Amino acid sequence: ICTMEKQVLESSEERTFQYQNSLPSLPVPPLDESLSKYLDSVKPFLNEEEYRRTEDIVKKFENGIGKDLHQKLLERAKTRRNWLEDWWLNVAYLDLRISTQIHCNMGGPGPYIEHCWPPKEGTQIERACINVWHSLKFWELLRLEKVAVQRSRDVVLDMSQLRMLFNTCKVPGITRDSLYNYFKTVTEGECPSHLVVLCRGRVFAFDAIHEDNMLTPPEISRQLTYIQKRCHSEPDGPGLAALTSNERTKWAEIRGYLIGLDAKNLTHLEKIQKSLFTICLDDSSPRATPDDYTEVTRLGLVGDPTVRWGDKSYNCIFFSNGTSSAFCDHSPFDAMALIAMLSYTERGIIENGGKWKGSDKVRDIPWPEELVFTVDQKVISEIGHTKEIYYKQVSDLQLVNYAFTSFGKVLIRKKKFHPDTFVQLAIQLAYYKCHGRPGCCYETAMTRRFYHGRTETIRSCTMEAVEWCKSMLDPSASTYERLQLMHIAFAKHNEMRRECENGRGFDRHLLGLLLTAQEQGLPVPELFVDPAFTASGGGGNFVLSTSLTGYTRFSGCALPMVRHGYGFFYAIRDDRIITFCSSWNSCPETNAEVLCRTAFQCFQDMLQLTITTQL
Repeated sequence: ICTMEKQVLESSEERTFQYQNSLPSLPVPPLDESLSKYLDSVKPFLNEEEYRRTEDIVKKFENGIGKDLHQKLLERAKTRRNWLEDWWLNVAYLDLRISTQIHCNMGGPGPYIEHCWPPKEGTQIERACINVWHSLKFWELLRLEKVAVQRSRDVVLDMSQLRMLFNTCKVPGITRDSLYNYFKTVTEGECPSHLVVLCRGRVFAFDAIHEDNMLTPPEISRQLTYIQKRCHSEPDGPGLAALTSNERTKWAEIRGYLIGLDAKNLTHLEKIQKSLFTICLDDSSPRATPDDYTEVTRLGLVGDPTVRWGDKSYNCIFFSNGTSSAFCDHSPFDAMALIAMLSYTERGIIENGGKWKGSDKVRDIPWPEELVFTVDQKVISEIGHTKEIYYKQVSDLQLVNYAFTSFGKVLIRKKKFHPDTFVQLAIQLAYYKCHGRPGCCYETAMTRRFYHGRTETIRSCTMEAVEWCKSMLDPSASTYERLQLMHIAFAKHNEMRRECENGRGFDRHLLGLLLTAQEQGLPVPELFVDPAFTASGGGGNFVLSTSLTGYTRFSGCALPMVRHGYGFFYAIRDDRIITFCSSWNSCPETNAEVLCRTAFQCFQDMLQLTITTQL
């Protein structure tokens, strides 16, 4: 990730999407290899008898139905450059019927408070228009294919996710949602260029281009000021955006009803879908400091549902004290695509000291248009009911976003450790300390070196990690022994990461075999109903849902995968580690604050190990 994120350069030599056709296809790993790795991954959660039972089930699968399913999967892979792509989009996102806005969306705070923009009342519009302008410049560069191709250790990465940052929206369906993307490069043709603004329950739209030239910050400011003045002096709107936070089938039904009420409603919905992104003017003033972003992160993820469109690929939220947050539907892309754009935006903001240094001239551009929906009593009560459910659900969320400031990447690297593995092992140890047992863990690995590659699962809770955790809690274990076991655990994790990034993980392979069985109308193979499958995290049952969001100032999070689980996300900077930890209050066993503080202590303990043994 290091090299990949150095900066998005406005490259003149290479075109953003020029290598798309030469990227390798996503491979299908050998069956015996995947099953052997799977067996390793279930060991921490089973006693000997249970393990022997699972081993028999896996052997039976490998020599029986598994062999046929694997063959069929290989055949599918012959006709597709990415055999997983459609399946993953559906299974991981579009088929979900829960509120995806709460359970799947991702978001994170703007780090601008650390340099140009400390929290200050009365700066909302001024900062919003500069931030939006830099985001529009990125859209313009992407349309011209001038965004630098990202690489990881000189390997070209798939760039297709960047197309989904703009002009993209999910649309609810009764049994499955759809994803619409209207982005086009200049070569491909016309691309919608309007922005949507949400403020006090109302929806407005204006074009970001006037007479072939992009609006400048003073011009964007004129549009946003007009919207804000109207919203602050007139009654609030119905807050239709809140409906996107519903369970998916419910939202699909209400959307259908809305369209039946008045054809104009469909026009407005499509206008929102096609927009570049949404600008959300939120009246809250969250507290934020470089060491504690908790409040701004919380309001970014689960704040006022009437000023965010949960299905848009990018909502740019600006709070009244000039702090900001990003909020995104997760189905079209993973966090690294978003961070590429945000890093570009931040660089522009810093270079200009957070100010606009261009012309203050404002052209005679059309005023924003309000999208006034036709609603009746039924819709109004549905909005009220939706908001009630939403606030009840999000009040159960415990979320902390703290900076660990004792050290960061520089010192970890100096000790010859991989920074990401360092944090992953600390999370394992922290969970073990808090719960007295190993926690099955999902860490995201990136498979973007393959055509349309997205992610693979690194199962961080290895036997090697568990042995080390036990030694750390065993008073009779020597420091030397602990360090030896830590080195072994590090080596194992680093090896798994490399394999996953190279298409040799096993979770997506197992999913492919399960979906192949489903498509063939076959019964679910025993391997997938074995209690060991769920106990080790399979089927989306990971107690720890974790991800490194890179090495920049940007980071963000999503919520826990399961009721009794945690979300643990982190960015590793030179001198600090920014962590996001979430859990549900209604689960008596979990506590995000405690796990986070324990992880900080584990960072110190791990460093101490290396120091003590050097003495």
